[in-house]
Amino acid sequence: MKRHTRAALTAATAVALTAALAAPALAAAPGKAPGGHDATRQAVRAAVADGVPGVTVTVRRGHGTWAATAGVGDLETGKPRSTRDHYRVASITKTFVATVALQLEAEGELALDDTVEEWLPGLVRGHGHDGRQITLRQLLNHTSGIFDYLDDPGFQQKYMTADGFMKHRFDQADPEDLLAVAMRNEPYFEPGESFTYSNTNYVLAALVIEKATGNRYGDEIDRRIIDPLHLASTSVPTTRATLPRPSSRAYSKLARTDTGPTYDVTELNPSLAYGSGQMVSSSADLTRFYSALLGGRLLPPEQLKAMKTTVDSSRESSRYGLGLVDRKLSCGIHVWGHDGGISGSNSDAVTSEDGRHSLAVNFNGDWSGSTDAIIEAEFCGE
Repeated sequence: MKRHTRAALTAATAVALTAALAAPALAAAPGKAPGGHDATRQAVRAAVADGVPGVTVTVRRGHGTWAATAGVGDLETGKPRSTRDHYRVASITKTFVATVALQLEAEGELALDDTVEEWLPGLVRGHGHDGRQITLRQLLNHTSGIFDYLDDPGFQQKYMTADGFMKHRFDQADPEDLLAVAMRNEPYFEPGESFTYSNTNYVLAALVIEKATGNRYGDEIDRRIIDPLHLASTSVPTTRATLPRPSSRAYSKLARTDTGPTYDVTELNPSLAYGSGQMVSSSADLTRFYSALLGGRLLPPEQLKAMKTTVDSSRESSRYGLGLVDRKLSCGIHVWGHDGGISGSNSDAVTSEDGRHSLAVNFNGDWSGSTDAIIEAEFCGE
């Protein structure tokens, strides 16, 4: 499909989708080890049965990998999802940004207790915001109190409603534009007093990286993470609206409901997310990244310890570190990683504390299904 609104599925597509949801296909990737992961297979099937168009998942355990898909990647053609799909990883970007910031700290280029004002003079001011009172650490663990620009009613109307998204999906937004939206609102609390997840924090963190290095934050991610780990499917696009191949279409209801029209939202300008969620990757690359990170290949012990030093978050059974979430599963196992949601894409990537058991999953629909159930199945299932 081209760049247009799909108000409703065609009759032929609706029949194909109904068949897919009634008996979702589950295909293991060729060349992957057979057997095992039965609970994960069932959870993937359940996600599609629950209304997700398609799922792609990769698991890395030791030196072996297993991957599978379910459902469809294109509602018009019925083409299945691929285990090699590229997709928008949204807030998983935050772990990459935090990793680069901690590498810079290890090199003595910045300190976590530096204030935002020291690096970005005058940029965090207005309606009670004061960058002189906020540290880089507080940006990275969301204890800054800075207003999340995504919560601004005007921004939501412009970019998160059906009419607004279709009209403005290709708009160019500079980080200063996103910060201006945040600064016209009051902060959530005084710095350090509580936790509230705010995408504005990571727009600022990316700008600090740029100030410290003189390079685009995406170029630093390329140089420090993507290239050394050979993450061939991972990138930090600037304004490219399309996804690299192979990829599936991305679908959204563009509403706070799981009913109503389904829209193809695959193409959009990722500058609207900047350092808070701009990246594209694949499930295989994400498992490699988190395995390397928790395995100590990207950060010295002191910085990895800082990254894993957590605060209470707004989610039960999880705590937030520096761009990294510690999640306690129902069986008592802890996994580390991050999730990410953007129009048409819902992703999750986690790994065991030693980095030896990792999972990454993506839904190409943003209104239903549970990535939590798939993670629980892989790490706690029989």
